[in-house]
Amino acid sequence: MKNFITIAFLLITVITQAQTNFEKGMTKAFELWESGKTDDAENMFERIAKAEPTEWLPSYYIAQINSLKSWEEKDETVLKAQLDKAQEHLDLATAISEDNAELIIMQAQIYTNWVVFDGMTYGMKYGGKIVELYEKALTLEPENPRAKFCKADWNLNSAKYFGKDTAPFCEEIEASIKLFDTFKPESEFHPNWGKQRAEYVVKDCKA
Repeated sequence: MKNFITIAFLLITVITQAQTNFEKGMTKAFELWESGKTDDAENMFERIAKAEPTEWLPSYYIAQINSLKSWEEKDETVLKAQLDKAQEHLDLATAISEDNAELIIMQAQIYTNWVVFDGMTYGMKYGGKIVELYEKALTLEPENPRAKFCKADWNLNSAKYFGKDTAPFCEEIEASIKLFDTFKPESEFHPNWGKQRAEYVVKDCKA
């Protein structure tokens, strides 16, 4: 009995230590990111992804970092390298966690990067897919604030581009803020971004 208890204790210690290492790594990566050391954060997420092959979150954040880098990128060669890396790691995350609303939203974001860079070339290719992805994310998680906000934001910018009424989409974005207020991520490391951007867009709508 004593041996059994000892073995059980050792197993629990090993499991706890593994979880602690993951949590420590993720915490460090976020600290680097928040302090503006984006490349260092990305490298940390890559190390975690290799060490924790069953965790989708590190690859998700590598994809997000490269997507965010690409919003203001004007050099097509650099942008392609960033978005190819984002897609590669998003694919890795999706292989670990299928039908994951957060990953579906990130896929729509990556496609949007391409459209923002060159609407004439990529608008027709990805426009319909982006809407479908947000709809799928909302089907999986109807109360996901990122899905609701990002879909409305996409439709808002499309309406602006085609000279249509933007008011309905501004209202949808305002409604998404209430979802941000009640949304509870699964853990401190799960996606919880978007509220500040939604508030900015709503403010801009009312300007």
